[in-house]
Amino acid sequence: MIILQLIIILLLLAAIFYLFSRIFFRKEIRAVFERDPAAANYAEIIFTYSGLHALMAYRITHFLWGINMPFLPRFFSQTAKVVTGIEIHPGARIGNGFFVDHGMGVVIGETAVIGDNVTLFQGVTLGGTGKEKGKRHPTIGDNVVVGAGAKVLGNITIGSNVNIGANAVVIRNVPDNSTVVGVPGRIARKEGRRMPAGINLDHTSLPDPLQQALENLQHEIDHIESEIHDYHDRETT
Repeated sequence: MIILQLIIILLLLAAIFYLFSRIFFRKEIRAVFERDPAAANYAEIIFTYSGLHALMAYRITHFLWGINMPFLPRFFSQTAKVVTGIEIHPGARIGNGFFVDHGMGVVIGETAVIGDNVTLFQGVTLGGTGKEKGKRHPTIGDNVVVGAGAKVLGNITIGSNVNIGANAVVIRNVPDNSTVVGVPGRIARKEGRRMPAGINLDHTSLPDPLQQALENLQHEIDHIESEIHDYHDRETT
């Protein structure tokens, strides 16, 4: 009888959690469906996606942080880190439609500001670069995708519709509608156009500005060598 009562209580709690998530986190759940092809149904997302769980914990700790509650916000955020593998400081500010894919190892600092419809992959750090006080973490615009293992460091601004490649290290401001790759991060515009549909999760076709520069340099060298050969041919005839 006691076991049956426990099962009923657990089912009721699960139902309440499910309804709570569907009502208050519908934008984030919709973002999962839009950006993760593995997402099958609402129940799977609500009960198994650690990125959503970390965001739920953050919303609670951010509220407690905002009313100057001592100790509890940090305690709950660290507890959520142990459970989800994602560390979000209660002082960070995160917009709607936020999605962390897989999520293990993601770190978001205290003064980070994140816009709407932002996607982070595993291993991403939005961190500081020193011990200075005040604003020391990045500001991320809307419709930004940060690839796996990328580091965005310092009080810098990442514009909207930006795609940051995997393992990039970004330490300077990035304008809107740009792609950043490499260490340190190098900017490569996509012909000044917005990324398709605002969100681009294709990390296999990111441009490499260094490679492009080397190819252009090689093209110029080939052209100069051709001109020199033509000159010598005219001199010998």
